[in-house]
Amino acid sequence: MSDSSGRPSASSTGKLVIGVAGFQGDIEENLAAAQNALKQLGLDGEVISVRYPDEIERVDALILPGGESTVISTLAAIHSSLPAIRSRISEGLPVLGTCAGMIMLSNRAFDRVVGETKQKLIGGLDIVVERNAFGRQSDSFETDLDMPSLGKSPFKAVFIRAPAVSDVGSGVQVIAKLDGRPVAVRQKNLIGTSFHPELSDDTRIHEELVRMAAAFHESRLKN
Repeated sequence: MSDSSGRPSASSTGKLVIGVAGFQGDIEENLAAAQNALKQLGLDGEVISVRYPDEIERVDALILPGGESTVISTLAAIHSSLPAIRSRISEGLPVLGTCAGMIMLSNRAFDRVVGETKQKLIGGLDIVVERNAFGRQSDSFETDLDMPSLGKSPFKAVFIRAPAVSDVGSGVQVIAKLDGRPVAVRQKNLIGTSFHPELSDDTRIHEELVRMAAAFHESRLKN
């Protein structure tokens, strides 16, 4: 089986493929974090940067990095990738959105200064996001978060121009809060974080995505 470009698809090679959206932002950091997560779990696979629809079709999971959400949105639209990502999400593709990536996954984003952002979103994660809710670049900080779903050890979270989740739908699980505000959420195959897990030495969030990817990969092989 091949994709539209003639490349072998993941289903035909049997190899787990983790994609990192390569438009803008913390691309290299997420490539490294996903590689480390594969190593930690003892799984064989590859981690690739993806931008075009045929590349997105190959992956068993996708990471939307932090960066400038308006730039990522614009470049993804130019590469005609937004419909492809939405389609894969509807198939159950696991997706991790960090910071700007979480904004892209949200159903609605606003900014307290400019109001509705009007940027193109992927959507699918039933949350409302306030951009820059934790301040500007100079207000960046690190803190330990309690995340019981990842175990007893706190997760060192890096917040940079971080958004906050201001509202969640009934199907959304809040994984972590900071000062009473949700900063990590999950809805079925989608995970969103206000912070940058790729900038800490802790790979547990990326490992969770890889586990989801492995299960999704197995389901694709069976079908």
